[in-house]
Amino acid sequence: MTTARVWFITGASRGLGRAFAEAALAAGDRVVAAARDLDPLADLAAAHPDSLVRLTLDVSDRAAVRKVVDQAAAAFGRLDVVVNNAGVMLLGMVEEATEEQIRAHFDVNFFGAVWVAQAVVPYLRAQGSGHILQITSMGAGGGFASVGFYSASKTALDSVSEALAMEVAPFGVKVTIVGPGGYGTDLFTRGTTMTEPRPEYESLRARLAEMWGEDAGPDPSTAAPVIMELVDLAEPPLRLIVGGASYDLVQQKEQARAEEYRAWEHLSRKAPG
Repeated sequence: MTTARVWFITGASRGLGRAFAEAALAAGDRVVAAARDLDPLADLAAAHPDSLVRLTLDVSDRAAVRKVVDQAAAAFGRLDVVVNNAGVMLLGMVEEATEEQIRAHFDVNFFGAVWVAQAVVPYLRAQGSGHILQITSMGAGGGFASVGFYSASKTALDSVSEALAMEVAPFGVKVTIVGPGGYGTDLFTRGTTMTEPRPEYESLRARLAEMWGEDAGPDPSTAAPVIMELVDLAEPPLRLIVGGASYDLVQQKEQARAEEYRAWEHLSRKAPG
């Protein structure tokens, strides 16, 4: 692509958001980077003073999202790639999570992404083009012990994004649901809220810790080339798993689910409808 694109990236100060911003700028594109804390982007702004705009944003604040999206669209006159990347982690068992923790988690991971999508669609529809990347997770579509609410928020976003893709397609707007695996971001440190652990789950926590190990995962920059290739596609996929190991795990999970459906098909068919 020869024309410089304009990116709007939430959660752009660290992790995958930062990696995507760096890759876009290296490709000659322009970036509006939004995050709650802009300080980590100071070096990138100094290196790209004419092609990077930084805007403070808490995506859980719907009014603020509307205002910042308006500023983002005005910064370079258009929006071409919107990356809904801002996210947090609620780590703990379902029984342990408080109402406040659950609602705060969904306010960012689900509602925040919805507020951004609602705010950018009018701009993309008016220009007749654009590509929204909804960053979910390779774990979307199912649950796993201690990260159930994270998976739930990403699964909800997946479903809404599939509907959104159908709704905006007639206007020339594309949507891709991007499911990354476990990259070495600060999601499990700075971005994590922990529940108050109950002793009944101690043995399960120990098994999970042993299963996951201490590997932080690959550097986020290794995912950026995939995203750059994705946004170059004239007909991008609705869904894309990012990471070979993650792809294999998703395929195994889908196969296991299909096998369970078949195993109990006889019981399902005893009911009409």
